Amino acid sequence: QVQLVESGGGLVQPGGSLRLSCAASGSIFSINAMGWYRQAPGKQRELVATITRGGSTTYADFVKGRVTISRDNAKNTVYLQMTSLKPDDTAVYYCNARIQVPGTIQYIGFWGQGTQVTVSS
Repeated sequence: QVQLVESGGGLVQPGGSLRLSCAASGSIFSINAMGWYRQAPGKQRELVATITRGGSTTYADFVKGRVTISRDNAKNTVYLQMTSLKPDDTAVYYCNARIQVPGTIQYIGFWGQGTQVTVSS
């Protein structure tokens, strides 16, 4: 059984910073891409950032320059460092990891339970 557990969310003032973490545990042989998504009330879930196993990154335009994604392959953990936060960044943030199915070359996407980020004064 694979689990993704996010942490680090909370309430922060506009202009503040937060660091989210997501640790994968369980029967894991290999993790390919990992990423962060977010979903605000009444809106669809949207991509924030992704990172490959080799460290290549992509960012949504609305966070470029304010967010850094990183990962520790030894710990099966992905991080999201967010700075200059705005009220529009308020959302539930979810991590995603593409994890290899044991005994195959297939990868399946797993989701964490989400962590709330609220940006408000």
